[in-house]
Amino acid sequence: MADLGVEFCGLKFKNPVVVASIEPTNSAERLKKCIDAGAAGAVVKTLTDMPIMATLTGHSKYAILNEHGQIIRGKVPRNYVFYSRSGYSSTTYQEWEPYLKEAQAYAEKNDAHIIASVGAGSLETWAAIAKMAEDCGIMMIELNFGCPHPTQMKEARTGVLIGQVPEIAAEVVERVVDAVKIPVMVKLTPEASNLTEVARSVKDAGAAAVTVNNRFTGFAVNIETGTPYINGPAGVGGPWIKYVTLRWVHEIYSKLRMPIAGSNGIFDWHDAVEFIMCGARIMQIGSVLMLKGYEWLNKVIKGIEDFLDQHGYPDLQAIYGMASKKATASYNDLFQVKGIHAVINEEKCTGCWNCVRSCFYDALSKGDEKVVTHSDRCIGCELCFNVCPFNAVTFAEND
Repeated sequence: MADLGVEFCGLKFKNPVVVASIEPTNSAERLKKCIDAGAAGAVVKTLTDMPIMATLTGHSKYAILNEHGQIIRGKVPRNYVFYSRSGYSSTTYQEWEPYLKEAQAYAEKNDAHIIASVGAGSLETWAAIAKMAEDCGIMMIELNFGCPHPTQMKEARTGVLIGQVPEIAAEVVERVVDAVKIPVMVKLTPEASNLTEVARSVKDAGAAAVTVNNRFTGFAVNIETGTPYINGPAGVGGPWIKYVTLRWVHEIYSKLRMPIAGSNGIFDWHDAVEFIMCGARIMQIGSVLMLKGYEWLNKVIKGIEDFLDQHGYPDLQAIYGMASKKATASYNDLFQVKGIHAVINEEKCTGCWNCVRSCFYDALSKGDEKVVTHSDRCIGCELCFNVCPFNAVTFAEND
């Protein structure tokens, strides 16, 4: 049986699955449910000193959409769109003190960790909330520099507004790092023009890790009524965004080699494995739990374990960063790769002409019954391989 244990910022996690800062972590009892379901950790829904962000949670709205932009009506598709508005914890950070102690004690008994998410309105309260959490026994802080909603709220100078500016992000990190002795992690926003540069700035300021990443701000429309879902702009994410998130996981891992918690795009174990192979040590699972329930966590954990066992990997370290290490360093390096050309297996080819329709380099054409190749024109783009339903396309290296 493969070892799912992982070291992250000096802490030992029994597996790589952590629950993100979201509605399923908005109370001590909910945090316990995360632990009971097998999670190695859970991030408390963001603690704040800003009443407007707590009030927003009391007015939360959700529209879970399918690939056609329609409400799912019960059946959760693989690539659902999670379109919602929700603020920070609805309980004041001062009131959270006994709940943090309770949840932390429960986590310790079950070989797990509680992580405190912080989103404040001033440098002083960023530090004060983090210190309060540390005094409650919490072993790691996450600074929420990714919440998408403050762009629509003049009263809330936090979240994405901080995470888009490397210098401001670094200033907050420095203040919090000075105030606590435990590791400080930063949740990044995809709204930043360059997440790697923001990650670099917070790393230089003392951050131990980054969470990659929070959600975008979106705008979803119901064409039957001609109105926006849930009345206007909202945070948008879900499994469909995975490949965008993985781009930044890969780049930050490759350039900075700092610990990463992957988030935004994880539906099941398959996604979790992709995040690990791209350079995430742990991953934060969120929206899918609101649709599938806490028990979904165990399915993700079991799926990762089964994958490792089936492929003969002894532990997570064996696949950590695997895909990123094999990636071409830059597009310019592609020009040095030896060229290939398509070869058609005539026994498998049925003359459906899918490959011919999709070849825009005049390397394939229709014969009497089979596809004719013109290898001198083929650039080896592999599009024909993708559209062939009969596995009739292979490739050979150019002379």
